[in-house]
Amino acid sequence: MTDLPKTNSRTLNLPLIDEFLLFLQTNNYSVETLYSYERDLLTFVDFLKNELSRDFAKLTKMDVEQYKAYLLSSDRKTAVLKLDALEKLDSGSVNRSLSSLRSYLKFLIYQDYPTPVAPEHIRMVRKDKKQYKLAELPEIVKLIEAPSSLENDPLIAARNRAMMEVLFSTGMRISELLSLDKKDFDHTGRIMVKGKGNKERLVYLTDRAKQYLNQYLVLRQDSQRALFIPLKGKRKNTANCRISNNYLQHKIKKYREVLGIIIPTSAHSIRHAFGTYMAQEGASVVAIQMLLGHESLDTTTRYINTQDKFAEESHHKFHPLSKFTK
Repeated sequence: MTDLPKTNSRTLNLPLIDEFLLFLQTNNYSVETLYSYERDLLTFVDFLKNELSRDFAKLTKMDVEQYKAYLLSSDRKTAVLKLDALEKLDSGSVNRSLSSLRSYLKFLIYQDYPTPVAPEHIRMVRKDKKQYKLAELPEIVKLIEAPSSLENDPLIAARNRAMMEVLFSTGMRISELLSLDKKDFDHTGRIMVKGKGNKERLVYLTDRAKQYLNQYLVLRQDSQRALFIPLKGKRKNTANCRISNNYLQHKIKKYREVLGIIIPTSAHSIRHAFGTYMAQEGASVVAIQMLLGHESLDTTTRYINTQDKFAEESHHKFHPLSKFTK
């Protein structure tokens, strides 16, 4: 059984928190999901302590509304760090945090533990309807190739290039990428990944992704099982050490800034780019849904209908009157 997150009930100062995390684990939630719940609840506890000076037992419905406003503000603190002053959570991230709190309250009720606020009183915020901006394909390609020219250490350059190539080749989530082991790559070009809810699916490598992944593995002189490992810092030689989410996101941001790519681009943006540009090349929505591991086709359509340029080209090409002249 996978170890539970290290945060315990004394750190979180919430009743039955260890039991809640164990409940999630025994119901087959992924390790990444467990840590997400932990971080969300720690942010909530920090809010109660530092913003309201209130114990959980005295929580009110108004406190929940204040917490919602706090999550939407630009000066909040997360469980890990203080974010940039202008950086705000999108509605999806806010709703995830609220959903974590609601799930925890439901668990308390399930355990016959008194709850200060009923779970149904925690309402989600309205979803953002802003259009997702995506870098042009040539910019995405430059971003993927950036480690080869911007990193001085040959091994770091090879590793980061391989990570970027695999991301765009497969469209996998960053958590899926960083949880891969060396044994998962068998040179066939197919990789079985474990996505949300521990659901497995096959993803596929391009020839160039296989090439750069092979080049990276040839340089590896270690017995670590993880496919992508840190080469510096305290975690370098620890058991099952892996590249962190924060490291890769930081590197992508750095590469983007050096290259002068204006549109904000993250690992998730590369996943978006995979879906969008696959669609532009003619891939079916159903195939893209399978490759991305989406349960809902609606989620997939948000990935592939994000560019006005694509819509305009489709209109000119497929409109029934486009073949007629005056």
